[in-house]
Amino acid sequence: MATKKEVTVEEKLRTLFDLQLVDSRIDEIRNVRGELPLEVEDLEDEVEGLKTRIEKLNSELENLNTEISNKKNLIEEAKSLIKKYSEQQKNVRNNREYNSLSKEVEFQELEIQLAEKHIKEFKAQIEQKKEVIKQTKERLNERESHLKHKKSELDDILAETEKEEEALIKKSEEFENLIEDRLLNAYKRIRGSVKNGLAVVSIERGASAGSFFTIPPQVQMEIASRKKIITDEHSGRILVDPALAEEEKEKMESIFATI
Repeated sequence: MATKKEVTVEEKLRTLFDLQLVDSRIDEIRNVRGELPLEVEDLEDEVEGLKTRIEKLNSELENLNTEISNKKNLIEEAKSLIKKYSEQQKNVRNNREYNSLSKEVEFQELEIQLAEKHIKEFKAQIEQKKEVIKQTKERLNERESHLKHKKSELDDILAETEKEEEALIKKSEEFENLIEDRLLNAYKRIRGSVKNGLAVVSIERGASAGSFFTIPPQVQMEIASRKKIITDEHSGRILVDPALAEEEKEKMESIFATI
């Protein structure tokens, strides 16, 4: 950082007001973008969330189809065993063997019934999940379309303003380097505490800009003399006289025109 040479109060006021004009211009650019970057970010998160949900649902569908396939295999195995046990019943030597085989047949028949019940449940779940997937895909398409529109909108604004904003940020840093730390910290503190970011304002119609509180004539004369830094007792803002403000606005407008 360059060494800050001793400057007059008037020069300090002019530099502070110039810094304010640059920072206000940056604020305007960012206000034009508004909530768009956050909207785009939220939409991107939502789109990713919907894609993840569809992947999860498709994975669950695969598992259900696998379960159905397993149950169908189980049914075929059970039918094969029933056929085997039925054949064996024809060659039994006593009632005990016959009853034992009958129980095996009965068990396999129950296995088939249970497997068929499960298959029915799995198919109902599949239909339900397919409907959820359909609705989620519709939502995803709608959100992706909205995201594309918002991204295009943001890209257009960035293309128009990014270069100017970068140049203004550099200009802001240049002015900051010309201001002593105590004043710069005060400026930043005031700027951070007021809604519109105006830390340095001119007098308009006998009051500080944007305020309804009249500044006494004696104080207005002191401000116009540019001999000391004077703040508004109500808002804490640094005050400059209208003539100085007008001169600096004209000067800065010509600088802005070249950015």
